[in-house]
Amino acid sequence: MTISTRVAQISPSVTLAITAKAKQMKAEGIDIIGFGAGEPDFDTPDHIKEAAKKAMDEGFTKYTPASGTAELKEAICEKFKNDNNLDYTSQEIIVSCGAKHSIYNAIITLCSEGDEVILPSPYWVSYPEMIKAAGATPIILNTTQENNFKLLPSQLEAMITDKTKVLILNSPSNPTGMLYTKSELEAISKILVEKGVFCISDEIYEKIIYDGQEHVSIASLGKAIKELTIVVNGVSKAYSMTGWRIGYIAGRKDIVKAMSNLQSHSTSNPTSIAQKAALAALNGSQDPLSIMVAEFKKRRNYIVERLNTIEGISCLNPQGAFYVFPDVSKLFGKSFNGKEIKDSMFLTEALLTEAQVAVVPGFAFGADTNIRLSYASSMENIKKGLDRIEKFVSSLH
Repeated sequence: MTISTRVAQISPSVTLAITAKAKQMKAEGIDIIGFGAGEPDFDTPDHIKEAAKKAMDEGFTKYTPASGTAELKEAICEKFKNDNNLDYTSQEIIVSCGAKHSIYNAIITLCSEGDEVILPSPYWVSYPEMIKAAGATPIILNTTQENNFKLLPSQLEAMITDKTKVLILNSPSNPTGMLYTKSELEAISKILVEKGVFCISDEIYEKIIYDGQEHVSIASLGKAIKELTIVVNGVSKAYSMTGWRIGYIAGRKDIVKAMSNLQSHSTSNPTSIAQKAALAALNGSQDPLSIMVAEFKKRRNYIVERLNTIEGISCLNPQGAFYVFPDVSKLFGKSFNGKEIKDSMFLTEALLTEAQVAVVPGFAFGADTNIRLSYASSMENIKKGLDRIEKFVSSLH
């Protein structure tokens, strides 16, 4: 076999594949409404772009320390202290090429062959592939819509074995938008501390929360759970900086040092000018974020209400992020043009080809009964796309 066993078992990203197919159809002149994008549709705020321009003009275009600049690490420490009531030193921070890279570094650093990683489903599409790349085994913990797609402590306790190394927690969640409360996190942390299991806490959507909900980092719940937690965050979602590729991690000094060693031999430093831009994002005005979240809330309210009026579709009201994850299983078994809808992938392909609407199949997130729609799109496009979905569903028999 030419390709290594580890790489051969990795599946391509379905979200990126759907987005690429939709873009290709658009390029062919087909009017596609896209609900697939996992990035804000707002531009990066001007003061952040100005900081990057200034960095270029001043020649800040060389290598930086592999784990990030000292000033950015200090700003990240301040962010954790002010936003999350967490005290970290710069030696407990590593800046990487996006939060995805941060998570990959964490999994590769913590996991060995034969280790198990508990992964609540629905999950972000890249988690299981990263786990497999580390030679570890993803152990899927299925959650339900009835429990707001959140794991129950009894489920977690039952799944932990002597091979369990890590639990991956994503709050607010992609794809469900659900947020763990402080009391729920306390129950989870109690189990992790008792069993000595690490937690990779993906908090990238922390700033995009609605209805007065509070984001709590599991690492803030005590010294013992902090020692076991790798907190992942970044600037991509909150500041509409997806293409700038800046993510960061906070964790125990020895673990962060090992990640820094790994990064020094893989990517080296994140882009120098992007680090200056990230510094401006963290230290500058937060007003653009407030404006973006207010607009996302309007879109969320509209899309949830509309989806729940379509017969055969049921959708929870997400508490954060910019996705809805409706249950479409009641459409399975129905037909269009003599073709039976069998699963989320079949429905997704039908919506793209028949209704010119791009969504992401739930099977990619470990929940084949659902589909994911991003409302990081204009209200005009959201309305038009939902009209098309409603029309398509009404044609089924």
